[in-house]
Amino acid sequence: MRIAVYSGSFDPLHIGHQAIMEYLTRERTFDWVYLVISPQNPFKDPSKALSGERRYRAAIDAVRRHPELHVWVDNIELQMDPPHYTIRTLDALRRREPENEFTLVVGADNLENMLRWRDAPRILSEYGVAVYPRKGFDLTKIREILYDKMLSLPSAYTLDAAALHDTPGTVGFEDAEHLYKIDIIDAPIVDISSTRIREGLAAGEDMSAWMM
Repeated sequence: MRIAVYSGSFDPLHIGHQAIMEYLTRERTFDWVYLVISPQNPFKDPSKALSGERRYRAAIDAVRRHPELHVWVDNIELQMDPPHYTIRTLDALRRREPENEFTLVVGADNLENMLRWRDAPRILSEYGVAVYPRKGFDLTKIREILYDKMLSLPSAYTLDAAALHDTPGTVGFEDAEHLYKIDIIDAPIVDISSTRIREGLAAGEDMSAWMM
């Protein structure tokens, strides 16, 4: 089966997340979306997130309200020892379910910063990413820049580049599209964030219309 791995803190889940998951299973022919609850994002302040177990239970409740979605809430990262790198999660999923094909789901802002991630070349070459749009980000341009940067890394030449050309030095942009799988998806943009919902709830606002 083709599995979309959608990882995040989901603090809380909202209709923007729901729209992406609906698109992935309806338009991108993924069999399932694995909603992976992260203990904490290493690039964010962990004090702003609920505990992993509480977010996990809340996500299960939210998904149960939408039985039409092919979504499985997964706590695999909560059971793993730190450091919580995405590549470790993907490898663990593949070991657990070797019969399935996994693709990572990320936002445009994550793609722009992909080279900050541990083993980014492996993520893009072995698993690939499906990238959804975010306001203010030119995904096509970000992908082009990332391809150029990836080809300048020594690791780019370890991905069987010799099978494409006689010498690694002749690897070009068109080969990057073969080596690194970056799929831009036309998922809807919902202008709401988990941070805005938390702020609204703290201020006593009714945020139920935005909650999944």
